[in-house]
Amino acid sequence: MATRLIIGLGNPGPKYQWTRHNAGFMVLDHLSRVMGTSVAKKNFSGLYGEGSWHGDRLLLLKPQTFMNLSGRSAAEALRFHKLTLSDLIVIHDDLDIPFGRVKLKEGGGHGGHNGLRSLMQELGGGGFVRIRIGVGRPLRGDAADYVLANFSSAEMAGLPALLDGVVDLLGELVRNGLPRTMSLYNNKDFLPAA
Repeated sequence: MATRLIIGLGNPGPKYQWTRHNAGFMVLDHLSRVMGTSVAKKNFSGLYGEGSWHGDRLLLLKPQTFMNLSGRSAAEALRFHKLTLSDLIVIHDDLDIPFGRVKLKEGGGHGGHNGLRSLMQELGGGGFVRIRIGVGRPLRGDAADYVLANFSSAEMAGLPALLDGVVDLLGELVRNGLPRTMSLYNNKDFLPAA
């Protein structure tokens, strides 16, 4: 049985609960419900839970350090469990992907995402799998204000289908690995047809 650490990125507290930057937290909360576990134990400078799913042991972590320091929490958990970057899956929002779509990749830069920047600084590299949740770019205004704003009402209506789709994607990833999952899910539109 393989052990994987799955980190959802976001900011703690009710003020940020439904913001675009908290897409990673939302996925982890949904995944924990599907697994029949919770992400509520305080550990590794975050909220933590674990359980078995599709034959693997999954460690779920929501850093509570705020986005810009997420790497501290990730590093603590990896060290404690003696895991490597190849055992890590990070779920985060991405401005360069339209809302409703998701892309997977392994490695690469941080693309200006402060959570990824912190992870790469603390972990000594970016050689981990990322599940990039599309939130789209604002038509005008500041990108930082946009990701810290709540999803629109139309986006909120699409969130359940999106979260279900990402959990399906995670199941495929755990069972069958990255190349197959990328071929099935990369840039797939998870929103229901209008």
